[in-house]
Amino acid sequence: MSVKRKFATRAIHDGEGRDPVRGAHNTPIYQTATFAFDTAEEMAEAIQNPLDHFFYSRTANPTTAALEAKVASLENMEAALATSSGMAAVALSILISAKAGDHVLVGSDLFVISRQFFEKDCPDMGIEVTFVDVRDPHAVEEAVQPNSKALFLETVTNPNIYIADLKAFKELASRHGLTLIADNTFLSPALFQPQSYGADLVLHSATKYISGHGDTVAGVLAGSDAAMRAARLKLDSFGPCPSPLASWLVMRGLRTLPLRMRQHSENALALARSLEAHERVEWVKYPGLESHPQHALARKLLPRGAGGIVSFRIRGGVAEMNRFANAHELFGIGVSLGDVCTLVYPQPWRDNLIRISVGCEDIEDITNEFERALDEV
Repeated sequence: MSVKRKFATRAIHDGEGRDPVRGAHNTPIYQTATFAFDTAEEMAEAIQNPLDHFFYSRTANPTTAALEAKVASLENMEAALATSSGMAAVALSILISAKAGDHVLVGSDLFVISRQFFEKDCPDMGIEVTFVDVRDPHAVEEAVQPNSKALFLETVTNPNIYIADLKAFKELASRHGLTLIADNTFLSPALFQPQSYGADLVLHSATKYISGHGDTVAGVLAGSDAAMRAARLKLDSFGPCPSPLASWLVMRGLRTLPLRMRQHSENALALARSLEAHERVEWVKYPGLESHPQHALARKLLPRGAGGIVSFRIRGGVAEMNRFANAHELFGIGVSLGDVCTLVYPQPWRDNLIRISVGCEDIEDITNEFERALDEV
């Protein structure tokens, strides 16, 4: 009888094992486009049942399959699918949940390219979209239409750090027969597992915390066996598969996920408290702060930590924001998040919001760097 192991153990071991061909301890990178068969009959069987065999790496690859098994385990889902980017996972989640003539509800505080997909691409496919405030489940329910098929939410929103009460939204989704889709990129399964609160599909930009080292672009989608088979058929049609190397890099990063997320969360809370106390800072948004409007919900849903993303604004205008960003010597100015390195992302189009992806450096070095940069304002 098998025993389900703890999260950190599964992050290291699940989906992997001694390579049966050469005995390699680490999962090999199967850097191949196609797979050869001993007989024509075996190849015919693989082509007739493409989801159950390795015959072409767009459809399935052993390295990618190991990653998918690990993700499914960590998300407590039946199966998972790796994609070439987080946006591919976003698109596939909708393509298997809605079609032309259907309607989907989407959290309004949203990653900018996800918003582009829902604002432009979904209407082009005949899918109607209504944006809703994840802080108000009652208003979300009022937006449900007879042809609504799915509710898409970020568990912690980008970049305003709102928290979706997934339990309330699952009750809503169940009443109306909606597929509940959770983008869990900001938290990772180490801090929050949406399936535990009823999410039907969970996705990540694996570029971020899942990989954790800023060295590859990938995505993952997890759900039931049936949903992932449907998604794999779409992946085969549209082609957004990851390379074997990308899958290997993501899988390598996953082994240290619980360690990294613990440090990201500890550092982010310490930095948020430091910023909140600084005279040059107007406001700070972080769920771990008592001042966050949803702090009580964060304590309930996120006992293992509130993640590594802090948003704040400096007193003044664009000039002050830029002086702060330009003063950094240790940390880079850039998009993306989830790297072990701290990243500063000034956003003048969002009323001078500055989003910080807090890394895993020593917290004294992080706070000292921020205090020095704030002195330049």
